[in-house]
Amino acid sequence: MPLAPGDKLGPYEITALLGEGGMGEVYKARHTRLDRTVALKVAKGQFTDRFERKARAVAALNHPNICQLYDVGPNYLVMEFVEGRS
Repeated sequence: MPLAPGDKLGPYEITALLGEGGMGEVYKARHTRLDRTVALKVAKGQFTDRFERKARAVAALNHPNICQLYDVGPNYLVMEFVEGRS
């Protein structure tokens, strides 16, 4: 089910849809407790092995050209929001 601006997923409030792909949608959201903008990637289905591998791979990396992973939910990743072209 697509999310709309104003919808909440845990402490994250959706502000805009950024894009869609084969695995799901990416939203711009605001972490309401920390008051920071994040990118929220929501899977189309439940958290799959592929999604979990991606989360672990991103969390293991530390490089200025790779976004930070902040949180993982049952079917979503919360990442650093970076302005600019995809």
